Amino acid sequence: MLEAILNYNFMQNALFAALLSSVVCGLIGTIIIEKRLVMMSGGIAHSSFGGIGLGYFLGFEPIIGALIFSGVASVAVATIKRKTNTNTDTFIGILWSIGMALGIIFIAITPGYPPEITSYLFGDILTVSNTDILMMLILVTIVTFSIFSFFNYWKAYLFDETFSFVIGLKTAVMEYLMFLLIGLTVVVLIKVVGLILVIALLTAPPAIARLFTYNLKKMMALSVLLGALFGFFGLLLSYEFNIASGATIILLAGASYFVSIFIKSTLEKRKKKISFSQVNNQFKN
Repeated sequence: MLEAILNYNFMQNALFAALLSSVVCGLIGTIIIEKRLVMMSGGIAHSSFGGIGLGYFLGFEPIIGALIFSGVASVAVATIKRKTNTNTDTFIGILWSIGMALGIIFIAITPGYPPEITSYLFGDILTVSNTDILMMLILVTIVTFSIFSFFNYWKAYLFDETFSFVIGLKTAVMEYLMFLLIGLTVVVLIKVVGLILVIALLTAPPAIARLFTYNLKKMMALSVLLGALFGFFGLLLSYEFNIASGATIILLAGASYFVSIFIKSTLEKRKKKISFSQVNNQFKN
């Protein structure tokens, strides 16, 4: 079956897109989990829908519009978070709604037949083109370079932001860069799983990795591996059963997360039981 799948160009593009997505999910997803920015990431993701609508309305590539809107939203979130007393949850909720509303308005006033937006909302990895792959490759390269070039800075920033500021690290710059990288990651994932499901793919692999290690480098590596496996097997399952590929990838990731929690809990209980037995044996002796 795998050989038959790889004979199709669109499947090759889909597999490559899944691999590229796993890289940014592992790197940026780990940062999101560590900094507890899941909802903020969701706000940035959904605000980019306004850019997709603007792209259709003005006649340019919708993904470029999503990139612009996600970048603006990222800077806005970072600025509001640092310089005002506004509740960030409230701001994210409003930003989320405005982005979606603008997208709907732009699409509604676009001349001609309404464009197909399902792939942007729920993803359609099977329609990824060579141009999409090139754009994803550029964005993934930027994200990867930004993480590994300043890895020790990221490590300090994630461990203790206050301590990092005291030792001279420019935490404001790190925060703005972090949100911009989240925005770029969202654009990478739009074609794979869509805006609606992007949060799950960003959080599931690193959340699973965090159950088994607290080492940042190992967590990122394991997250990348898990993301690649979810993408690969999700594509195989969607091809075999003729179901939506993006949703299949997310369901596989979600199910794996709950299975991992069960495995982790079982291992901890067994470890405690063994330790308790050893203590009892020492007392008996």
